Amino acid sequence: MSEPHEIVERALELSRADGCVVIAQERSTANLRWAANALTTNGVTQGRSLTVVATVAGREGTASGVVTRSAVTEDELEPLVRAAEEAARTGGPAEDARPLVSGVPESADFAAAPAGTSPEVYASFAPALGECFARAGAEGRELFGFAHHEVVSTYLGTSTGLRLRHDQPTGTVELNAKSEGRTRSAWAGRHTRDFTDVDPAALDAELTRRLGWAARQVELPAGRYETLLPPTAVADLLIYQLWSSGARDAAEGRTVFSRPGGRTRVGERLSGLPLTLRSDPSSPGLECAPFVVAHESGDDASVFDNGLPLTATDWVRDGELAHLPTTRHSAELTGLPVAPTVDNLVLDGGGTASLDEMVAGTRRGLLLTCLWYIREVDPATLLLTGLTRDGVYLVEDGEVTGAVNNFRFNESPVDLLGRVTEAGRSERTLPREWSDWFTRASMPALRVPDFNMSSVSPGV
Repeated sequence: MSEPHEIVERALELSRADGCVVIAQERSTANLRWAANALTTNGVTQGRSLTVVATVAGREGTASGVVTRSAVTEDELEPLVRAAEEAARTGGPAEDARPLVSGVPESADFAAAPAGTSPEVYASFAPALGECFARAGAEGRELFGFAHHEVVSTYLGTSTGLRLRHDQPTGTVELNAKSEGRTRSAWAGRHTRDFTDVDPAALDAELTRRLGWAARQVELPAGRYETLLPPTAVADLLIYQLWSSGARDAAEGRTVFSRPGGRTRVGERLSGLPLTLRSDPSSPGLECAPFVVAHESGDDASVFDNGLPLTATDWVRDGELAHLPTTRHSAELTGLPVAPTVDNLVLDGGGTASLDEMVAGTRRGLLLTCLWYIREVDPATLLLTGLTRDGVYLVEDGEVTGAVNNFRFNESPVDLLGRVTEAGRSERTLPREWSDWFTRASMPALRVPDFNMSSVSPGV
């Protein structure tokens, strides 16, 4: 019993509960790290995890028990199933209890061996990176960073007959360049599925240009500035917005999407621009699982929804709030459509301008590189605070004329959507702050006429 689909089938056979969901995941990773223009480490890992969800019906309702363990052997499988059943029997009725999903066609490759990765994924990337090291050393720069590639094969089976499978490749690269003496720093990151579309030389050229911009240093005070937010910064803000937009919390009056009387702001206009914020499992280059995979229940996820098909969903459509994330349970509570979250996010404002073209159209303003240490200040307005990092540049008369000091900002992404005056063309980007949890995003650069730089920060 070594194949994941066999483990799923065996666990379902062992189940004595009224209902059972089994999720087996095989994880394969390959990574590279480098510092000061030289590779430092590389490695590969493999791992397996198994989640069993047992449901038990009772007079007061249906309870669920969930147990997840890693590296489960054949001898440990039955104790794991029994542990999930015991957790269900000793727990109270589950508020989100619903009939387990059924009727979803079986994945044609459910019984296939799991996919994986290896150092070969870097076959073209690594030599090109080596050329960047040589060029950077000759020109007095130092390159630091890492590349990570992971493939997760998910097998989901249920007592209602679901047999679903999904292979998820995820690649990220982050490159940081420092000037001689390490007095200036610049960052760039990319998301990829297989590293065939990542050009280290282009990344290095972008960073070299930014280090050149920073040769002139300008001190600016805190205040509100016209600001160009690059795609990575937009992604970090809007991912936080998505995570904070659960329908139940909104209906109960706890979020920026709440309205008095247990209502939500669905249908309300958030932006004067035709901005559409959407998720779609089949979005090109951002493909993700087309069905719900829930290892635990919460306000925005339910183990009872495992296997529920996911479809394209507009969260904001042409500037108007269209949907809030729901489970089947929270959809019933709020009267909103069922709209589970999807593991990607796309913002499109219909713009065609590149970031460089938006810079050229700026009389005076700031160009950011990225944001970090983002934290929530006020959930009622979704006011966030955080810091700029690795380059804030001054734009004058359509050209970058120098770098300015870093700032702490205070802004709400929902409020920003209402103040944006221009959206560039959407492009795949890597959210820097949330890249450990959310990597699949496509965003435009946004022009904000009065971004709130609340204080000067000593960070770099």
